[in-house]
Order: sequence, then structure tokens, then C-alpha cells
Amino acid sequence: MSDDVPAMARIYDHHVRTTTATFETVPPGEALWAEKVVSIVAAGWPFLVAEITDPSPGEVGGVVGFAYVGPWRVRPAYRYTVEDTIYLDAAATGRGVGTRLLAEVLDLARAAGAREVVSVIADAETTASLALHTRLGFRTVGRLEDVGRKHDRWLGTTLLQLSLVDRTADDADADADGPEPRGQQT
Repeated sequence: MSDDVPAMARIYDHHVRTTTATFETVPPGEALWAEKVVSIVAAGWPFLVAEITDPSPGEVGGVVGFAYVGPWRVRPAYRYTVEDTIYLDAAATGRGVGTRLLAEVLDLARAAGAREVVSVIADAETTASLALHTRLGFRTVGRLEDVGRKHDRWLGTTLLQLSLVDRTADDADADADGPEPRGQQT
């Protein structure tokens, strides 16, 4: 995956500089992305890239997106809840790449022991991200208004949540805190 870091940084840098999909205002660079990949994977959580290996004429090839989950919060009681992140190359949107990529990350997160997934989506230009998450079963659970400022405007966030387990199932056979997830807090 270390070979994919330059492409991931390029994709994310575009979003930092030109969109409100992230509240970062300065691209973090390849070194920080390399550290993040190592940290997420070492903690047992999935970090995937989407790659088009045989592009059609006019289609972008190579790494066209990435997605991962990591801890929602660092306190131990949150250890079963993760936050998802997904970014695509602008040329790869609308082709089902994001749906396949995020669905795979969610399956791997479930297998690693995650029970709940939270997504924090910036408002304004992120209707595609809201649609993607809704299509995969996320539901809106809250909204924060005017919590960030970027590109000379105030931005809010929409909070979405997806349960990866059947909440109605009987947990009587699990220990008091449930089994430890393979993915851990970082």
C-alpha cells in the first residue's frame, strides 16, 4: 500500500484545496498519509484503495480512490464504533467505484469487530457523499451548523450512522462488554 500513498495524497490534496468535503485547509502531504495508513492497518482496521488497471479510452487509471475506518473517539467505551472516510478522484465519480469501495470497507470493519459506523459529512457540495452513504444504509442522526469555516463561508456537518449488527439480537452469551474488536483504538 505504500506505493499508493502518492496517489492518495494527490486525491486528498485536490479535495483540501478545491472542495469542502474535508475541513482541512492545508494538504497534509505524503509522509502524514503514510503514517496514517500504517496506524490504521496496525490497529486492525481496513484501509483500501480502488484501482482501475485497464482504463477505457478517456478513463482515468491507477489509484482512483481510497477508503478506511478508524476510531470514532479514543475513549475505551467507543472501541466498537468507527468513523468511515472515503475520497475519490474527481474523474472516478458516478461510476460505482465509491459504492463498491465503501461497501468492502464496511464488510471488513464488521469482520474486525466494529458494531457502529459514524460518518461526518460536510455540507454544501457533498450531496454525492450523502447519497452514497444513504444507499449503503446509513441514516441521518444529527446535524451541526456553522462548525467550520472554509473558502470564505461557514459550513455545517451532517452526522450519519450505520449499525453493522442486529441491535435486536440477544447479547446474553457475550461477556459484559462484548468481545474485543480486532480493530483497536489508535
